[in-house]
Amino acid sequence: MSINHSSSQASGDPRSVEEVEKQLYLPGPPERISEIQNSLQRLQRTDEGWYLADALLQSQDENVRFFGALTFTIKINSDWDTLKDADRGPLLHRLLHWLTRRVNAGEGSLVIRKLCTSLVAYFLRPMVTWNRCLLHLVCCLRQGDAVDYEQLMSSHDQDAAQVIPNLSKAQLLTALWFAVTLVEEVGKTSHASIQTSAVDAPTYSQDADVLVTAISIMTGLALLSTMSSPSYAWVTYAHAVWLDKAVHLGPLRTLTPYTIRLLWHQDLSEATADCLGDILNPFSEFFTAKDLEHLVGFLISEQAKRQLSILLGGEFESEPMAVARLLLAYGDAMIQDLVKNPDSSTIQLVMQELLQLLACEGSAGADDDICTPALEFWQSYTEFLIDSLYGAEDQIEPWIDTAKGYVLQAIEFCWVKIRMPAENVLAQWTSDAKGDFKAFRADVEDLLQSSYTLLGANIFDRLANLANEALKNHAWMHLEATLFCLNALSECISDENVVDATLSGLLGSQLFSNMMDSTLAIPYKTQQTAVTTIVSFTAFFERNTQFLPPMLTFLFESLRVHALAAVAAKAIYSTCDSCRSSLVAEVGVFVHQYEVLLGLQGVEPGTKERVIGAIAAIVQAIPTHEEKVGSFIELIDFVDRDVKACQVSVRTGSLEQAQEKGLCALRCLVNMGKSMQEPDGVAIDLEHETSPYEIYDSQRWASSQERILRCLYAVRESLDRDGEITEASCQILRIGYKETSPGPFVFPPKITEDFVRNSNLQTPRLELVLDTAGAMLARHTRTTATIIDSTATAFLLHLSQLITAMGNPANEPEVSASCIDLAAKYIPHYLHIFLHPQCREHVPNLIMFALQAMICQEIMPRRCAAFFWASLLQRYELSADLQAMVDSILERYGPQAALVIIHNISGEAARSELETLADPLKKMIFAQPRAKQWLSDALYSNTFPSSKVGDAEKRIFLQQVMSLRGSKKTNQVVKEFWVACRGTSFAYTS
Repeated sequence: MSINHSSSQASGDPRSVEEVEKQLYLPGPPERISEIQNSLQRLQRTDEGWYLADALLQSQDENVRFFGALTFTIKINSDWDTLKDADRGPLLHRLLHWLTRRVNAGEGSLVIRKLCTSLVAYFLRPMVTWNRCLLHLVCCLRQGDAVDYEQLMSSHDQDAAQVIPNLSKAQLLTALWFAVTLVEEVGKTSHASIQTSAVDAPTYSQDADVLVTAISIMTGLALLSTMSSPSYAWVTYAHAVWLDKAVHLGPLRTLTPYTIRLLWHQDLSEATADCLGDILNPFSEFFTAKDLEHLVGFLISEQAKRQLSILLGGEFESEPMAVARLLLAYGDAMIQDLVKNPDSSTIQLVMQELLQLLACEGSAGADDDICTPALEFWQSYTEFLIDSLYGAEDQIEPWIDTAKGYVLQAIEFCWVKIRMPAENVLAQWTSDAKGDFKAFRADVEDLLQSSYTLLGANIFDRLANLANEALKNHAWMHLEATLFCLNALSECISDENVVDATLSGLLGSQLFSNMMDSTLAIPYKTQQTAVTTIVSFTAFFERNTQFLPPMLTFLFESLRVHALAAVAAKAIYSTCDSCRSSLVAEVGVFVHQYEVLLGLQGVEPGTKERVIGAIAAIVQAIPTHEEKVGSFIELIDFVDRDVKACQVSVRTGSLEQAQEKGLCALRCLVNMGKSMQEPDGVAIDLEHETSPYEIYDSQRWASSQERILRCLYAVRESLDRDGEITEASCQILRIGYKETSPGPFVFPPKITEDFVRNSNLQTPRLELVLDTAGAMLARHTRTTATIIDSTATAFLLHLSQLITAMGNPANEPEVSASCIDLAAKYIPHYLHIFLHPQCREHVPNLIMFALQAMICQEIMPRRCAAFFWASLLQRYELSADLQAMVDSILERYGPQAALVIIHNISGEAARSELETLADPLKKMIFAQPRAKQWLSDALYSNTFPSSKVGDAEKRIFLQQVMSLRGSKKTNQVVKEFWVACRGTSFAYTS
């Protein structure tokens, strides 16, 4: 295609186009504006677009001229491949002609910048040789018109130092705009591309020299204000492209002292600080030692201190924020010097300023915008200290104590910063501000946990002293902040003896009695954090039971307060679970407190569930049979009330209340069941401990189990179409699966069997019911003595009914996955059920369903089916009749299994599934003698889904997988074959 003026005739009048373009900027309906834009875009993409761009750049309207420059950019990007080679050089000449012409005419930045973008688009096109583009541009600007590039390069008139001083202000600005656009756009392209590689280090250095010459002669603040932008753009480009290579940055480095001087200019300080900070953070190597000396000189100057003092006063203006960000960037870059040279007066001043950034007025997230990045610095500082400490081995560094002192000061500033604001202030915060404040507190937790490695028990003692002081002075928000910090450290303590004395002084004080004193007007947040402290230090109360009474009294009192009830119930559960043996004598008191709780208005179901679970933990620890069963029955009585309330609500049509009561009853049973399990790590005294079989082998325990089941049945009968009821029911049944001895929640297998058989496709969360059946089978396969053939037979028959009703696995993906997963549980311990007269005829239906699942579009059934087939294809030690049955199944369905396996790994499955889907392939190859024939038939079948691999590739694949014999390397071969079947565009690194 030619773009010469003489060979192009516009199909439309440019003046008409100009009038249409002007309409874009007039008021009108969106549909009209969209129609105009579409029309103009169509014109831009026609062959006449090149001529149109020239014509529009002659307009008297700036917006029209901009459209002309934009048209050049669009044509270069979209129609480059259609240009003749002979037209590409003249195109550059035309672009430079228009740029110099418009600059000479006093054109504004809108059109000039767009023309610069068009020139950069030209530079980025393949097979373009314009390496010294910036020098060429500068020479054209000086000449006032386009200069032939080849002639310029062959001449000796290339000295930028002679050309640039003669440029006008507008010409200098144009050169800088082009320089910035060039590296920004080049930086967006792939560094491996042909054109980007043309911007090699020598070329970069030469044009950087041009850039530096241009910047160094600028005069007047209007020009100085542009200095940092091109410097930053070229430096960051060099860092990104040549990160691991030596690059001559000398020319740009000469600008750094000039740039740092701009920090002292009031109008330029903000932009310069941001520029230097953005370079310093990722690319500190760019700065020389002298540069850093000048930079820190500014940071500790009176001017910088004045800016930082504005932040300290709570005014987070843009210029002080820029100085603060520069300070933090300097701190990150020089962290090693800051740590290891604490005696330097300069470093001492910098460290004090870094600490002050945590002491600004205002709340984190809501008012204070600098405390979060400042906290990030102190986290980095602490982590560097820890690394240095471990790297020094047994050597004690002379600077370590000073560094620890700085960390401690930072923590104390954070302690102030995390204090909760007054409730009336908090009520005015936006949700974003509250979220940011919460995130800041979480970051402080991280800092505290890191610092414990350095400071040890000293920080814990310091915080405990602050807590006692706040408690004494009734400084409730101070107390809340301190307890929050102590809670953060609870996970770091490995030696209880180190902190028990300190905790005894705090938790044995008036803390809990004060929390209950209504006359003190303690904020709820402080009370909540005090409750959380109990959860955090449950192990302390387990070791020091003398502190339990006041603490538990506080917790039960907290249940009366709606804002505290949920967290108090959690603390009660945690305490009773850990300290159950120490609380046995008080079980009657706990039952009474629960009775009181039920009498309160508006008690949340979750609170009831946790507290009854807590009491059940104490009941489990009761050593005598009669007391244990008596207390347990009392708890069942409480549950029975909710069940009856559920039934009444159903009869009166209050279904929402019925669901709440019924679900609460079942979840109470779930928590009771979990708490009645034997705690882990409890030793059994074989001489004096009463056998669990003896304890639970009584009529009263049998009666209590019947009552549990009656509660379960009653709720399910009332709310049989509620998914949450189904889920809670499954949880109750599964509690006993983990037990190795009798208990009130260890039900006979027939209970689960009936539960499963009563389900159908309309049962909400049916997949949970099927998973429960699978869990029971898995529980009863550990020894032959626990095999439950009758239940397994019932499950398989029911499974067949569900599969038949579903038809295709894709119809009910989650249920299908659970069906197949349950079927896999039969292998190998229940394979004999497949031979059962009632089940034999249903096995083919099950096998075909698992085959269908392997090729359905749903991921879950496909993955479960892959596991099923991997299990079935594996070899086991089976009796002769079972082995014959398995061989018969594989003889009939093995070829089809191979077909669906190959179907998936030949490009039809997602790449993330390949390892899962390769498992049945590996098991087939390793365990089945006929695997090679099955796989060969599948590879060469008419249904093979990919046309991108031929017979040779298939043969090589088959040879490779067969030689690997099912080893782990098969996965890589499968991935490579999958990529080949999909096409090479999918070949990426996993």
